[in-house]
Amino acid sequence: MAEPKSPRISPADLATACMEIAADRKAGNVIKIDVGELSLIAECFVLCTAGSEPHLKALEGHLGRELLKRYNVRPRTVDGSPASQWIVMDFSGVVVHLLTEETRELYQLENLWQNAPSLAELENLAERMPESAVRRKK
Repeated sequence: MAEPKSPRISPADLATACMEIAADRKAGNVIKIDVGELSLIAECFVLCTAGSEPHLKALEGHLGRELLKRYNVRPRTVDGSPASQWIVMDFSGVVVHLLTEETRELYQLENLWQNAPSLAELENLAERMPESAVRRKK
């Protein structure tokens, strides 16, 4: 007999669950950035700071297990490693970035995404550009 399917969880609710799970495992500076208007790859980014490489690995494992247990959700992909000090977990709509403090300070993803123009702003800009400024592939 087949197991009953878990209800589909929205990206916003999944991001909140990721934040709670990471905070329960002592991740620091856990934040959510809504990037739906800025990105085609996700609705939300969740950023978490780990205190060490073993902490990164523990966060990754705990997130994966808890989301599977609670919502029957697995990451589409996981990239990076504790040695790289940055692990990215793609949950189709929610991308979780687990970083050491040094790596988070270096890349400053919060600043990068908060200051990015929205897709609507980019489309508006493209519409206002003179035809001569647009290069065409031949």
